[in-house]
Amino acid sequence: MRILLCEFVTGGGMPAEEPIPASFAREGELMLRALVDGLLEIPGTAVTVTRDGRLSPLPPPVRSITVDDPQRAWVLWEEEARSADAVWPVAPETGGALERLSRLVVNAGSRLLNSRPEAVAVAARKSATADALIAAGIPAVPAWPVDGLDDPPGRGPWVVKPDDGAGCLDTGLLRDRSDWLRWRAGADRSGFVVQPFVEGVPASLSLLCRDGEATVLTVNRLFIKLRGSRFVYRGGVVGGGAATPAMTELARAVAAALPGLFGYVGIDLVDTDRGPRVLEVNPRPTTSMVGLRRATGINVAAAVLDLIDDRHPLPPTPARVVPVRIELEEEPCRMTG
Repeated sequence: MRILLCEFVTGGGMPAEEPIPASFAREGELMLRALVDGLLEIPGTAVTVTRDGRLSPLPPPVRSITVDDPQRAWVLWEEEARSADAVWPVAPETGGALERLSRLVVNAGSRLLNSRPEAVAVAARKSATADALIAAGIPAVPAWPVDGLDDPPGRGPWVVKPDDGAGCLDTGLLRDRSDWLRWRAGADRSGFVVQPFVEGVPASLSLLCRDGEATVLTVNRLFIKLRGSRFVYRGGVVGGGAATPAMTELARAVAAALPGLFGYVGIDLVDTDRGPRVLEVNPRPTTSMVGLRRATGINVAAAVLDLIDDRHPLPPTPARVVPVRIELEEEPCRMTG
């Protein structure tokens, strides 16, 4: 099987005139190599990747194509998708990149190893995700578009972030109305959402999804630090939490509410005294996926390929999980050229 692996950040999708954000480059590289390693273990699998010209190509047996122009990347991805048996897009939601790439794969007639474009369109926007989950009776943290809001809802504190952002990009804490007013006056805040700050333990779920069903692979603890008023993601512990009935029920409810979710999916949440509350749904590989093999023994790439065949049931939640710590440092990613 010929598989095209499109990791957007390291694969040529970032603007050529600006440095690749170090945190994005680091996380993208980790996810790419985890998927490549898993795919190469599958007999008869040939892997093609694209690589930003500022980064070193991957060594054989991977077929690595250098991309120096982001506009050329989209043309190349479409050309390669037409000749591939399946395509695995890994891209941030920002600017509609993941939805556009997913639709490109479908339109090229190739097999999409990711969530359907319709599900991506909802999950890519935090406000749309919250609305859909709350309408389905799922305990999600509401997200209100900032556009048109003179005052934030409730008494605060609040979290503000881009509606289509990825990770902790431009995510901040506003403690009171004076913080709100300063933040609103500081720059153009169109495209941002505001959410109530929820006390609890930051966590995530790593899932396998298909046709409205889900299996919890691991419950992960996230390292989210507050530096001044800015949130920073520093990694976490894959398998650092228990797959309780509440977590399993939540995962299944989210999959049922967004039946186009497919393959590896992440759910970011806050584990509160009253149970988990969803912050967002990531319809794509997340950084936690990097530690899944060591934590569970599962080859995620092989498991996702198995989901193509409806005769293969979703695997059960692993009976034994070994916690794996992933630490991300805020430092530039090494580049060549």
